[in-house]
Amino acid sequence: MTRQVQVAAAGSVTEAEELQSILLAAGIESALEPSPGHDREAHDDPALRILVAESDVEAARDAIEALTEPDDIIEP
Repeated sequence: MTRQVQVAAAGSVTEAEELQSILLAAGIESALEPSPGHDREAHDDPALRILVAESDVEAARDAIEALTEPDDIIEP
């Protein structure tokens, strides 16, 4: 199994899905995972981590940077 690495963090599910769409358009598969410390029982919109294969980290960061505004990115 390929090691998954966080390339970005999103403050909401909507933002995370937008980042996933950017990565998918670049041909990079990604996964979402709740940020550490998030209460899974809470009913709020959790902060999410965007994970990609370790071999795709550089390309993923380049794709996100190229297709988002600098202030929109929350670095891990």
